[in-house]
This record gives sequence, C-alpha cells and structure tokens, in this order.
Amino acid sequence: MRVSKRIAGLTGGGSDGWDILRKARDLQNAGRDIIQLTIGEHDRRTEPEILDEMHRSALGGHTGYPVLPGTDELRQAIAERVEARTGIATGTENVVVTPGGQSALFAAHSAACDPGDTALFIDPYYATYPGTIRGAGAIAETVTARAENDFQPDAAELADAAERTCARSLLINSPNNPTGVVYSAQTMDGIAAVARAHNLWIISDEVYDTQIWDGEHLSPRQLLGMTDRTLVAGSLSKSHAMTGSRLGWLVGPAEAIAHVENFGTHTTYGVAGFIQDAGHFALKQGEAFEARIAAPFRRRHQQVSGYLEARGLHVVPSTASMYLMLDIRSTGLSGDDFAERLLEEHSIAVMPGESFGSAAAGHLRVALTVDDERLMIAVAVLADMVDEVSTAAA
Repeated sequence: MRVSKRIAGLTGGGSDGWDILRKARDLQNAGRDIIQLTIGEHDRRTEPEILDEMHRSALGGHTGYPVLPGTDELRQAIAERVEARTGIATGTENVVVTPGGQSALFAAHSAACDPGDTALFIDPYYATYPGTIRGAGAIAETVTARAENDFQPDAAELADAAERTCARSLLINSPNNPTGVVYSAQTMDGIAAVARAHNLWIISDEVYDTQIWDGEHLSPRQLLGMTDRTLVAGSLSKSHAMTGSRLGWLVGPAEAIAHVENFGTHTTYGVAGFIQDAGHFALKQGEAFEARIAAPFRRRHQQVSGYLEARGLHVVPSTASMYLMLDIRSTGLSGDDFAERLLEEHSIAVMPGESFGSAAAGHLRVALTVDDERLMIAVAVLADMVDEVSTAAA
C-alpha cells in the first residue's frame, strides 16, 4: 500500500535541509568531538525554577487530558504579553495554546488555506516552512528576498507573486531565521499593503521577538487594517530556553482562533497541563528573565560579527537572533560543499545557506549556541578556511 501524496511529498522530492545536522550527530555518536553550530538549541537548559514549577504541577495532579484551547491563566498571560508588546487589544479569545510554534504554523496554514490554495513564503526561510505548507494541503510558493537588499523582501515582488498565483496567505518571519535580519518599518508597511490589496492572510512567525540586539520588532498585527487578517505564531522555546517543552501559541481574530481550537481537538489535543503551568510561571517572570536568557546570544553576536568583519569576511547585516549568516561566495564553493569540508576536516558543523532556500546559496548560518571560548575557536577556524579556499580560488 502506498502512503498519501501529501505526506510523501512534504519535502518536494528533495532534502529536508537537515543533512549536515544528521551527519554531525552521527559523527558525535561515533565518538568524534564535534562543535555543533547548527540548530538553535540553547547551551543552557531550561531554568531550574521553571522545572520546579513543572514538577510541582505534575505532582499536584495536572497530568490528565489538557485543557483546550489552553488554561485560562496561560492564555491570559500570553494575551497580556502580546498586548503590552504591540499595543493591540488582545484577550484570551484571541489566543490558542499549541504544541510549539511549529504546530501553530501548521494550524495557521490550515486555517488560512483550502487544499490547492497557494501559500507564499519568503526565501530564505526556516527549513520546515515548505513542508508545513504542503502538509496543510496548500501549494508552497517562494518569493525571493535578495542578499543585495540585505534580505528585506520587496513589496513589488510580493504583489506580483500574489497576483500571479491568486495566493491566500503570506508567511513572514521577523526577526528572521536564518539571516538574523529584522524587517524594517518600510518593509512591513509594504507587506501590509500587499496583504490588503490582494486579500491575503499574513502568518507571522515571531518566535525570536526577544532576541533583538538593535532597533525594534514590528508585528504586522499592529499595522492599519491588519489585526483581523494576521495570525501570529509565538513560542517559549527561544525566549525561555524551553525548546523541548513544546509550548507555543497562535494569536489572531477570535473567529479564526475558535476554528483553530476545534482543529486542535481533532489533531494534537493540546499541551500537557503541567507544561502549561510551567509556561505560565515562566511568562510571569517578566522581561528581565527573558533578557537573561537572551544575554549570551547578544554578547556572542557582537563578538563573532566583530571578529569576522575584522577578518574582512562579509557578514549579513543583522540585528537579531542567535545566528549569524556569513557570505562565503568568494570561496567558489556552495554552502553545502563548504559545510561538508568544514565538518570533515575540522569537526565543526554549521548549516549551509542552501538548507534555507536558493536565496541563501553560498552562505553559511552559524548558530551561536556553544560557550564563548569554544565558539571563538570554531569561528577562527572557519575564517581561516574561508581565507584559504578563497585564495586558492582566486
């Protein structure tokens, strides 16, 4: 018996983008010491006080079927956080709790698109985006954000794509993974104008909203006429180092959120109560706690970008996230080939830009997710290899 075309075709017949990560893990399992700069996994684990609350809640009996669409306390805390950050009135009726941000994105596309509808997303993109869209039954269509424009998407190209494909939705991600770019107010205004003109849902992945090192994050939900056509995915994975807890949310118009709650009843059936209680506790610790979780990445972002620029390497101008993106086109190698050589010859694992779409070809994404000393050793080796290969290619 064959499986469905939908599930067999999630990756479009190609790689899912995680080949280097899997190879690096296989080498680690075989006993090789690998410096892992691939995925956005904090080098500090979930704070003990959050785990204590999770433990207390579990021992207290909150281990039964979870409450859908989330506990009132957690949804209220999420709503208050979103309203404080955006200035847009947000109540519990606008919030549904999901098993991580990934689940929120799948639910959002299921809410916005019927099977066969086109869903737009920006290239470069987080590696799961096209599969998420295809899994929801929609047609995944990219719009390129170009390196020469610092990976800011162009409104005219978005409008052309929306017109050509009769798209139903546009997925954006600012602060952006993989580039670390924060979309400017001008970019966001252009996105909003396209959405209004072409009757698009905007699905906004904002899981890195606490990792902004310069400037401000602007959510499309804040812009004129956008509150009722925007679905925002959030998560505690990055803001509170709770990646394994799988605690996220979707924020949007009350009617759409009610349908997403119903969708959750028929798919995930929610998030464990003791994890929700821990999430509520985490959010109640406030911005100072979130800043403490973000602080190592702020410091490393400054250190690594300064070092690489002093070495004469081209770092994509970025003001956010736990990543830096490095342009290595001067080597004549693809990102894939360079990352393979770096792993094989120096036991350092980074993500090739090609894992995140064609727009990032010839780039590397470096995750700032090991201790400072080990990170700087790896970055120095990487820079030496760029110089060596570039000289040989000249």
